[in-house]
Amino acid sequence: MELSIVMPCLNEALTLSTCITKAKRFLEESGVDGEIIVADNGSTDGSIEMAKELGAVVVNVPIRGYGAALSAGIHAAQGQFVIMGDSDDSYNFLDLQPFVDKLREGYELVMGNRFKGGIAPGAMPLSHRFFGNPMLTMLGRRIYDHDVCGDFYCGLRGFRKDSIQALAIQSTGMEFALEMIIKSELHGLKITEVPTTLSVDGRDRKPHLNTYRDGWRSLRLYLLMSPRWTFGFPGLAMILLGALAMAGVLSTLIQCAWMAPALVGSAVMIILGYQATLLAIFAKFIAIEIGLHSPETKFWMLRDRGTLERFVIAGCVLTLLGLIASVWIAILAMDNTHSIPTNLSLATLVAVCVVLGGQTIFSGFYFGILHLMTQRREFPRKRRGDVGGKERRADRVAAQS
Repeated sequence: MELSIVMPCLNEALTLSTCITKAKRFLEESGVDGEIIVADNGSTDGSIEMAKELGAVVVNVPIRGYGAALSAGIHAAQGQFVIMGDSDDSYNFLDLQPFVDKLREGYELVMGNRFKGGIAPGAMPLSHRFFGNPMLTMLGRRIYDHDVCGDFYCGLRGFRKDSIQALAIQSTGMEFALEMIIKSELHGLKITEVPTTLSVDGRDRKPHLNTYRDGWRSLRLYLLMSPRWTFGFPGLAMILLGALAMAGVLSTLIQCAWMAPALVGSAVMIILGYQATLLAIFAKFIAIEIGLHSPETKFWMLRDRGTLERFVIAGCVLTLLGLIASVWIAILAMDNTHSIPTNLSLATLVAVCVVLGGQTIFSGFYFGILHLMTQRREFPRKRRGDVGGKERRADRVAAQS
């Protein structure tokens, strides 16, 4: 079978029959070998019975959520390609040929773009059309260096079933659609878009979407999926600002009311920035290990087993410099020839060096643990045919007796 058309459903009796009828007509007129799947999320208004009467395959999904329904529908699909679309009659299931054509050309994800195809008056709230959707799409394109799709939130899209299932999308809510495009970009899938239209939906109730809640959930997913933007860039910015502030204070070396707070503040900023930068690297490693990101990475330290030793050496050097400087401060203090600002400045530098050195040493061993995780995944401790420790001990006892 070439195509499965998947429609998530939750009490869509007013519009479901129209969507199924249009999808069936498309399959008949285009000659595409396909099926229609309704992934029902607990409808109680007769939607299930209606779908069965119209010849659709009904998949009952007990886990609530837009993403959960789609995941179950995609899993049940028999087609090589899948086109998903809402069952509220806002998308035109008669006009699916552009999606099929692009999939046949070898694209693995084909996104619809409502801004290019046309949005009917009243089909999308003005705040979504001119602010929310464009802004969040632009943010997603910037964070993930994506330059193809201009409508991240279009619910009508087609894809190769095997390519998308390999991404192991985890979201059960509305974030499912965003996670799909983010992971597709991160894993290097071949992506394109086609114009599509958006009509006023035929429901007699408000949509399930909530402007502020779902907007925050989108931003939250963007940040969770990008350690570079969540930890890396803020961390580097804090290190730079803290270093500049400390350099400015140290260049004056005059005693004033704001000197001590400025030194402490700059030191805290440097330490927090360094910690955030390390978290960016750790998060990237973990994201690769659990399949969120592609194994291809520019961070050499994520692949090099010698990272532990390098970090430990660098941390010991920093700590040693701090300890040497602390001895120097003690000598200066006994000499009583240097002012309080000079001693305070040197003490701040010592504290920063020691803390950064300690963080670096501990981070090196954390990298060692992460590399052990990688080795365990690539070289399983207990291969097929091997016997475990208890079995080997039992054999030794039997042999000795």
